[in-house]
Amino acid sequence: MKATGIVRRIDDLGRVVIPKEIRRTMRIREGDPLEIYTSNDGEVIFKKYSAINEIGENAAQVAEIMHKLAGCPTVVFDRDHVVAVAGVPKKEFHERRVSPALEDLMENRRSYAGKPEQTFFSVEGIDKSAIACQPIFTSGDVTGAVAFLGDGKSPSELQVSLITAAAQFLGKQIEA
Repeated sequence: MKATGIVRRIDDLGRVVIPKEIRRTMRIREGDPLEIYTSNDGEVIFKKYSAINEIGENAAQVAEIMHKLAGCPTVVFDRDHVVAVAGVPKKEFHERRVSPALEDLMENRRSYAGKPEQTFFSVEGIDKSAIACQPIFTSGDVTGAVAFLGDGKSPSELQVSLITAAAQFLGKQIEA
C-alpha cells in the first residue's frame, strides 16, 4: 500500500473527504460506489466497486458470443477498465483503461455507430478503433459499455442491434 501523506479527520456525522487529487487519479466520480474493507491491522480500505466485475464470467461469455455473431472483436468495459474481450489477444487488453472518448460517451449516456471517416478509440493505448459502442445501463446508471472493434468501416444494422442487445443483457444481469 502506498502512503499519500494526506491526513483527514472524520466529521461529527462520520464522514471523511477523499481529496480531489486522489479522486482524479483513481477516477472516482460523485456517486461512484466504493467497497469498504478492514484488515486485522486496523486499516480501512476503500476500493471502487464494479458491478460488471461481479458478473465477469457472464461478461466474458457475452463477449465470446457477440464476437461469433457479429464477426468482429468484442470488448466489455466497466466504468474504468476492460473486463472481458473476445477476438483479440486477452493479454494485450487485460485491465487496460477506457479511453477519454469512451469515458465521455458513457458520461453523456450516448451510443456510437461509426462511419468510415470517423475513428473512435475505446481502449487507452490500443490503436484498434471501435465501429460501435453502447453503454450498459443498470437501474438508470451507466455501469460500463460494450464495443465492437473493426477496421474503420461502418457497422451493419445487425451489429448495431447485437451490441444494443448485449448491453441490455449485461445491464439486466447486474440488476438480477
